[in-house]
Amino acid sequence: MSTVTLTINGKEVTVPAGTTVLDAALGAGFFIPTFCHDPANPGYGGCRICVVEIKGARNMPASCVTAAANGMVVETDSPAVIEARRTILELMLANHPVDCMTCEKSGECKLQDYAFRYDVKSADFGGEKKDYPQDQSNPYISRDMNKCVLCGKCVRTCEQVEDRAVINFAYRGFKTKVAPALDASLAESACVSCSRCVSVCPVGALTYTSMAGKARVWETTREEKTCSWCEAGCLFDVVSKGGEVISVTAKAPGDGRPLCLKGRLGMELRHNSQPPAPMLKKDGEFVEVSWTEALGLDDIMDKLK
Repeated sequence: MSTVTLTINGKEVTVPAGTTVLDAALGAGFFIPTFCHDPANPGYGGCRICVVEIKGARNMPASCVTAAANGMVVETDSPAVIEARRTILELMLANHPVDCMTCEKSGECKLQDYAFRYDVKSADFGGEKKDYPQDQSNPYISRDMNKCVLCGKCVRTCEQVEDRAVINFAYRGFKTKVAPALDASLAESACVSCSRCVSVCPVGALTYTSMAGKARVWETTREEKTCSWCEAGCLFDVVSKGGEVISVTAKAPGDGRPLCLKGRLGMELRHNSQPPAPMLKKDGEFVEVSWTEALGLDDIMDKLK
């Protein structure tokens, strides 16, 4: 295997050819922030928060899409890099609700973590503010596009599964947002409520409706479980607070692994002593159904009668 040797923050690092600067730096123990980067779906380079300084380069490139090269000299925390990241965060916060005290994502929000790390307390940029209505039409997924940082991770993870691609970027410029076709609500779309999008969202734009108001992230414990509903072997987290199961959430998926609502509902039924009543879409509307119907067991039950 061919390798390349570069210098990162004064440390000589040797990595396989084709490795990105981001992966080389992380492997060497250096921190680089990311929003849009997804190890399971790399090569996007949209948010620019991962910029680094490379000696001789005309600008500061995004490290997640820049291949390491022999002799490259990289600085991940130079004054210019820090200033660039602070400016990017200020631009994001200029159009982001500052409601961290009540946000469901508080404690696991990357924007919150990076603002603290780089001491960004407010945005100095004025102008128009986004004011989208919250989409609570889906009984399992809550959407607040006012908090979206347009990283595109939800779009890319949804389109990884064949025949899905339920959401994409809509409009242009300041009005750009992530939405289903024709800017419909999630309930009106072809969404199957698998929650792949929620599992990769770095901020509070996508959250689990079942978790709303139940616990802060630091109050919960998570136990990874493998779904046995089919041969796909999807991973879920059983979320508990004070020893009581409060929800089942999707693990960040990769390799196009589909995930499904049936699997997550089955996990909730198995682990939660009082799981919420399941809901399925019928004639374009979500209605409460029995567990046997939600899990596709009605035919089997009829045969057993």
